Amino acid sequence: MNEDCKYFGITGVGGFVAPKHLKAIRDTGNKLVVALDKHDSVGVIDSYFPEASFFTEYERFDRFLEKQRLGDDGSKPVDYISVCSPNYLHDAHCRMAMRVGANAICEKPLVINPWNLDQLTELQQSYGKRVFTVLQLRYHPEVLKLKQQAESESTRRDICLTYVTRRGKWYHHSWKGDPQRSGGLAMNIGIHFFDFLTWIYGSPSRNSVHLNQNSRMSGVLELEKARVRWFLSVDQSDLPVDVVQKGGYAYRSITIDGTDFDLSKGFTDLHTAVYQDIVSGGGYGVEDARPSIELVHQIRNTVATTPKST
Repeated sequence: MNEDCKYFGITGVGGFVAPKHLKAIRDTGNKLVVALDKHDSVGVIDSYFPEASFFTEYERFDRFLEKQRLGDDGSKPVDYISVCSPNYLHDAHCRMAMRVGANAICEKPLVINPWNLDQLTELQQSYGKRVFTVLQLRYHPEVLKLKQQAESESTRRDICLTYVTRRGKWYHHSWKGDPQRSGGLAMNIGIHFFDFLTWIYGSPSRNSVHLNQNSRMSGVLELEKARVRWFLSVDQSDLPVDVVQKGGYAYRSITIDGTDFDLSKGFTDLHTAVYQDIVSGGGYGVEDARPSIELVHQIRNTVATTPKST
């Protein structure tokens, strides 16, 4: 085993995003020793770490981590816990990670409610551990170019963001369709976009919400260096006809001053880049996540108003 190898645990290993984390752990030369999910359809582990311990009960998972931390039988403490559980459990699992002596690497969103960030900050100081958040678009080559461009000029941009991704009836029966557990549509599928836009173009001075429904949302953001019109949807009827005819299920469009900004490529291995940065001493943390979480929380709790004609 490589001397620099870090030991990992993961929560929510049966979820949609977990394979990206498993791949990132493996590709950065580290090892998964334990996984948690309340469902046992987790054969994906076999493709990466078949020797990892697995639990469907949080209490047994916690007991295993505590045993590792104490090391009475020569076992090695877990260095990081990757949090891929449902959104409403993220902050609890980050707290658990620190309590057992590990750092946390948490999928988006880090928390649903902004005030929970304060608690994580206090616990980081108490435990001497870090909570990292996955903001993978900040590692995207084209996004990095865009940020460099924005920092070198004072031009104010006009941006239009449209993201439609089809979800079936199951969506609204799952935790993802419950705003109390997912944070709502803007949090569940929009948080990365709002993060990279505010990261590049600055804080919002005005936030208007024109549509606020379970399946679709829209509005306008006035940022320091950009005006952003945005539309998010999980309703298949909002997909462009040509996308449907080709058998597609998602449509993503970002234009900047009328010119397409292509994010269709360059997504491969972004999670691995996030992990490499973290284990090398970098990474994004609690305060990096705060602006977009505060913004989306505001969007979620804003009553939609019909835009005035101009």
